[in-house]
Amino acid sequence: MSERADELRQDARFRALRLIEANPHITQRELADALGISLGATHYMLRAFVGRGLVKAGRFASATNKSAYMYLLTARGFSEKSALAGRFLARKRAEYEALKLEIEELGAELGDDRHMGGRTGN
Repeated sequence: MSERADELRQDARFRALRLIEANPHITQRELADALGISLGATHYMLRAFVGRGLVKAGRFASATNKSAYMYLLTARGFSEKSALAGRFLARKRAEYEALKLEIEELGAELGDDRHMGGRTGN
């Protein structure tokens, strides 16, 4: 697996755990839509979370849709989310710094010390 593909998977797992924490009643379809991945991939991810003890999944009795599930992060799930958050933040900071440098270099090439702040070149 390439490093980039692994990063994308980690990002999806992190985002999924954040979404589940924020909304335990989220459906698999809603989660798939929010993550931009297929419903099948979402189902597979949730099964893996449950299998690894990161998430508890259970039906809730008061639901009119008896196939609806509630997903709860376990203590292990919170720990995993925190670890993923740290790696995600480090990658995003590195991407930000690289982008900032690229903008500065491009601005210097074009003779614009203001980083092209809204100018169209006219």
